[in-house]
Amino acid sequence: METASDTIRRNGCMLNAEEESLRAVVQRWADEELRPRVASMDREARMPQELIDELFGLGVMGVQIPAHHGGRGGSHLMSALVIAELARVDPSVAVCVDVQNALVNNALLRWGGPAQQERYLPLLSRGLVGAYALSEPEAGSDAFALRTRARRDGKGYVLTGQKVWTTNAREAGVFIVFANAAPEQGPHGITAFLVPRDTDGLSIGPSQDKLGIRASSTCELRLDGARVPRDAMLGEEGDGYDIAIDTLNLGRIGIGAQMVGLATGALDVAVEYAGKRRQFGQAIAEFQGVQLPLAQVATEIEAARLLVYDTARFADAHRYAPELLTRAAMAKYLGAQVAGRAASQAVQTFGGNGYSTAYPAEKYYRDALIGQIYEGTSNILLRTIARSVLDR
Repeated sequence: METASDTIRRNGCMLNAEEESLRAVVQRWADEELRPRVASMDREARMPQELIDELFGLGVMGVQIPAHHGGRGGSHLMSALVIAELARVDPSVAVCVDVQNALVNNALLRWGGPAQQERYLPLLSRGLVGAYALSEPEAGSDAFALRTRARRDGKGYVLTGQKVWTTNAREAGVFIVFANAAPEQGPHGITAFLVPRDTDGLSIGPSQDKLGIRASSTCELRLDGARVPRDAMLGEEGDGYDIAIDTLNLGRIGIGAQMVGLATGALDVAVEYAGKRRQFGQAIAEFQGVQLPLAQVATEIEAARLLVYDTARFADAHRYAPELLTRAAMAKYLGAQVAGRAASQAVQTFGGNGYSTAYPAEKYYRDALIGQIYEGTSNILLRTIARSVLDR
């Protein structure tokens, strides 16, 4: 059954036939196949392999990979549509798909050489999960203060260091690892490497026991003399800084889409509950005190959705434009703010039941909090936006 927010989403975003078809397929799969698994995945803090296999079967793990490499050959907007529809039901699954598409696949598409693309893109389309290892214990918001080192050794490099908060690490078969090959050059010595899971010297810790997006794996990596050949380098030595900036811009669009989807899911469950819950002889949806906050949330969601999708379209048309940095920061910032308010209002609409794990509102609330933290905290994003505004 189509909800009111379905109608707004369809009519307000001006999707072409291919985009709408993909969105509808993912929406249906999320409602019918994903939704029954969400509670158990949250409790167990694990995403089953068969679900990941289904994501590959849907074609959503290689949205922008060209068809000749086995992908869909789609756009940034199509990736955003997929992520939003998944996040409407489970943001954990959405971020798995986001990291694969926005960070890993796009890094290879932009920076990978022909041999690397021939080797990895077909696998990333069919069944290989990728992960992106940038953050470190002392390099979070200050991402380029990383201490992982890449020492030249014969025809390759030896990687030594520690990575944290690596999404998809439990499932990943390949990692994009950032290490500094020339520390004397500061951030301009940072280099990215494609490191297969079975590389000697690479070990993966257990997934963090998190507040929200619990089914998404988030692990520590240890690199203890992990040796990689020179052809594992993504781009050239010293390109890591530019690779990170380039891909994180796209990642922020994806997180913005995740937050818009989450907010939509929270609004949908709140509206459904308000129509069924009766107090004082009528559904609570009849009370203005319930109606008006939900109307405000609905308006904010549509504003965030249009900003995120417009930013994705801008990335499709102007991938390398300097303005994308600010636009992506705005999209992710607003999406996260709106998701937090929508999830909080959902809990309030459910009343005491909103505080219970027997109802869906509390999970949206827990999942929403990460949106203001990863891939750029809200304050870091505001700093980026402020620089653009004040430099005019």
